[in-house]
Amino acid sequence: MRNDDRKAIARELRNHTLILGGFIICIWLLEIVDSFVLGNALNVFGIRPRSISGLRGILFAPFLHGGLGHLMANTIPFLVLGWFVMLREVSDFFIVSLITILASGLGVWLFGSPNSIHIGASGLIFGYFGFLLLRGYFERSAVGIAFSLLVGTLYGSLIWGVLPVSNGISWEGHLFGFLGGVLAARLLARRKKPI
Repeated sequence: MRNDDRKAIARELRNHTLILGGFIICIWLLEIVDSFVLGNALNVFGIRPRSISGLRGILFAPFLHGGLGHLMANTIPFLVLGWFVMLREVSDFFIVSLITILASGLGVWLFGSPNSIHIGASGLIFGYFGFLLLRGYFERSAVGIAFSLLVGTLYGSLIWGVLPVSNGISWEGHLFGFLGGVLAARLLARRKKPI
């Protein structure tokens, strides 16, 4: 490997680290301040289904969590799946994130339980999962399919999170996040040539 290639790879990995690390630092600092200083007062900015003021939660909910345990549960999958999304192109990460946040948020706002507040980055995580799982199918490339199989092997059990099996967990956010990721895979496959 040439020195220029090594420098390009190092530069790309540094960009990945800054983007993913920046998001994680932001949500951790926000949750620490919210938990220990504000008494979880920021959680009211989550998604409140079918409430006009609850629409703002579509943008804020991925940054808010119901405590440090909730945040810890979302940190590693966000880092791993987010990194997998940006491996080919960093722009994929931003496009998939935007589509997923909107799909998950609007789905929760339209179909979520009344008188509830939905928060957390898990809709985003399910979007990354849906994108990675179906990208190979839409691209019809051997590398894409192999990568989809790898993600399915590592995180396939996530799929059960789209079902309403537990109280207090936003299965609606998971389901619509996953569907947003599938939509992103479909849209991005159209503009990219198979590898």
